[in-house]
Amino acid sequence: MKLVLALAFSWMSTVAVAAGGPTYPLESIQPDYDDKVSLQRGLATYSHYCMGCHSLEYQRYERTAMDLGIELDVMVQSIVPTDKKIGDLGSIAMPSKGAAEWFGAPPPDLTLVARKRSPDWVYTYLKTFYVDPSRPLGVNNKVFPKVGMPHVLEPLQGVQRTVCKEAPIRVNGSVQTDPISGQPLTENQCGILEVVDGTGQLTPAEYDQLIYDLVNFLEYVGEPSKAKSHDLGIYVLLFLMIFFVFAYLLKREYWKDVH
Repeated sequence: MKLVLALAFSWMSTVAVAAGGPTYPLESIQPDYDDKVSLQRGLATYSHYCMGCHSLEYQRYERTAMDLGIELDVMVQSIVPTDKKIGDLGSIAMPSKGAAEWFGAPPPDLTLVARKRSPDWVYTYLKTFYVDPSRPLGVNNKVFPKVGMPHVLEPLQGVQRTVCKEAPIRVNGSVQTDPISGQPLTENQCGILEVVDGTGQLTPAEYDQLIYDLVNFLEYVGEPSKAKSHDLGIYVLLFLMIFFVFAYLLKREYWKDVH
């Protein structure tokens, strides 16, 4: 009994430490492997803004081009580094030892980041950088506090700050309303993110689309065969349904003389 209690308390402590207290609410998205245009735009965003520091070491350029409907010549000219071949994995030139000295830790490989963190986490993370003069790089993040990564997409999104303003009161995600007037109940809340007008190259809707395309691409590279697996699963289920009919008829034929 003492051993069981000790294991139970140990497990509860582990869960409490892993939880790390309340987390920032994540925005929900639905990745779409069939949207080749979105995946191509996500690849372009990755190559322009992420590829210098973050590798895709478990994905080959050729596989990406074939799955996304990109001609191999175009892939070589636009994406594949000059020192690599179309069949190589997506490693980068930055040495991990040097990166650890420059940034405190080497930038993580992004092949499996969407599977490890979830697409919702990555999407919300890329949208919640904000100005924080106390941090070495001048920015912080709502999803990943004390983040060591600069906000490389700030020219596109714009400078984002935390402000205090009237915001609707929510309980379990639902906006609370006044029972008499029906108007939403609000309260003064601080820490709300707000982009400074005129500081971004993209509108909020355009930036959201850019981040969605990037996360959609990262979700794809984490499991490239997922779309084909889903399509194959449909045929397998259809086969099993047809096979069940014949198996049932065969069972009746075998057992018709059994009393």
